[in-house]
Formats: sequence, structure tokens, C-alpha cells
Amino acid sequence: MTQSESIPMTVNPSDERALRLPRDFALIAVGLDVAMFVISTVVLLTRFTPDVEQIRSAYAQPEVWISMLAGLAVPWTLSAVLAWSHARNALERLGAANVALAHDARLRFATVWALVVAFSYYGLTPLFFKIRTLFMLGGRFEEFSGYSPYLGMGAAMLLQSVVQLTVLVLGLWLAARLALSRSRSGGQEVPVRAPEDAAFEVSGAPPRRAVMWLIAALFASMQLWSSLAVSNWLFRSDDNTLRLLLTLVLPWLAAFALAFWGAWLGTRAGMSPARPFRAVAASVSAFLLVQVMSLVIAIAWFFIAYASSLRVSNTLGAIGLTVALALVYAALVVAITRAMTRRFYRRYL
Repeated sequence: MTQSESIPMTVNPSDERALRLPRDFALIAVGLDVAMFVISTVVLLTRFTPDVEQIRSAYAQPEVWISMLAGLAVPWTLSAVLAWSHARNALERLGAANVALAHDARLRFATVWALVVAFSYYGLTPLFFKIRTLFMLGGRFEEFSGYSPYLGMGAAMLLQSVVQLTVLVLGLWLAARLALSRSRSGGQEVPVRAPEDAAFEVSGAPPRRAVMWLIAALFASMQLWSSLAVSNWLFRSDDNTLRLLLTLVLPWLAAFALAFWGAWLGTRAGMSPARPFRAVAASVSAFLLVQVMSLVIAIAWFFIAYASSLRVSNTLGAIGLTVALALVYAALVVAITRAMTRRFYRRYL
């Protein structure tokens, strides 16, 4: 009898509960953020202030909710992806038996993350709102400088995004580290009694599927963030539901499908383990490379058109150019996502 045949294919209850930790961390991260958003919105719409009726009328418009939920979908997705990745990474590196030693991991993770979310909502958000008011029309920036406030507003919004992203990443890292600290303590690690394949089967997330979903979800969220930034920059005064759906929801769905396809081409059936942070790195690298290549192609096309005096003078020509650029972008997403996935998972394929 071989050594692998002598190992039981069962997982004890504590290990089985540990294998559900990635899913639970993701649900806790998103659930607390959603709960904080609901509480803040209810308080905003029910408090007695002079401008409450104006706020309620604004929230009654579907365009406001589309833009708001699109903006919230990005941090919610990032929270779920990173929380899941921290727990899955711990399972793969330490084993289910070690992770099971942290009996109150969910409570500690929820406590730390709740503090981070509260700080973001009630500390950072009001602070950056006050900063943005300085750059609004008629604000102090325009009053003292005499220049258009749009540049300063864009810089303030970019700074807010960077700071909030940093707080999100560091907050989730701290929450996961404190939650799983007990599984790292105590000296020598406890050996895992169940095979890795059996553990992943219990967790319900085979490595290849996990990698594909992580890469696609993260790529799509970054695509949504960039689409939202472009939409706010180009269409500040145009609140059109159809335009918002076309510029936000459609690119988001397309980016997810294309990145999922590219990740599928870049992985192999039966690959193990998932190494989730490699998927995060592959997705971020692919997104940045796609944007750089798209910019290079756009600049090259501009110079070629200028040198050859090429003009798109009719609607049909403009539509054809748009379709051609969209097809080029789709091909870049699939090809670069596949290449980045292969590069980061070369040793596991």
C-alpha cells in the first residue's frame, strides 16, 4: 500500500470549517461594506436638514443610482477578491489544519474590517468632500487663481481614489493577518492530513476556476473604474441613463468575459495550487499593459491619419472606426491576459 493510499480522504469538521474561510472572508468584507453604505444612505435621506428634499429628489433619479452603484462595485469587488485571496493563500501555504487553529478568525477579521470601513466612510469621505468643494465652480480655487477648477477637481478625485485604495488594501491585509495570527503561532506547523485535491474539492473552488474568476473580476473592476472616470470627465452635465449603461455596464461585462477567456487560455485543467496573489498580479499587469498598448495604437493611428490626411467624415466611417478599435481592444485583452497568466503560473501549469 502506497503512502497516498494510506491517507484518509476525509476532512475533520474543524478543517472543513477552515476550508470555507475564503468564502466567509469575502462575504464578511462585502457584507460590512454594504451594511455601512445602507446605513449611511438611510441616515442621509431621513435626517432633518434644510437640503434633505433636494437630496431625496436627486436620489430618486436612476442616473444617480447607476453612477453610485458603479462606483461602489469597484471597492466591493476588490474587497471580496482580496479577502478571499488572503484566506485561500493561508490555506495553501499553511494547510487546513494550521488555519483551523484560529478558531475566532472570522470574528477578528470582521472586527478589524468594520473599523476600517467606518474610518473610510466617516473619516476619509467627509474629508475629501471638503477638499473637493474647494475646486467646485465658485470655490476658493477658482476665486484665488482665476483658472478653471476642473484640473484641481480631477487631481483631488485621483488623490481620493489612491488614498481609499491604499486604505482598502492595507486594511484587508491587517484584518487577515490578525485573524490568522493564531494559525502562524505555536512553533512547528501541524501537518495536513487530507490531500490538497480533496481539500480544494471541499472548499468548492478548484484552482483553475479560482484563478479565472479572480483575474476576470479584478480586470473588470479596473475597467469599470476607468470607464467611470472617463464618463465623469467627458459627460459632467449629461445625465442620461442609456449613456451610462453603454459607457459603464457594457464595458464592464465585456471586460469580464474577455479577461475570463484569456485566463482560461492561460491556465490548464488540473493545475494546482491557485496561488491567488499571482492571479491578482497577473490581472493588474494585464490591465496596465492593455491600456499602454491601446494608447500606443491610438497615438500611432493619429499620426498615420494626420500624415496621410485621412479623415473620418461620415457617420458610417466613424462607426466603422469605433468597431475596429473595439475589436482591437478585445483582442489585446484576451492575448495579454493569456500571456500574463501563463507568465505568473508557469511553474504550476
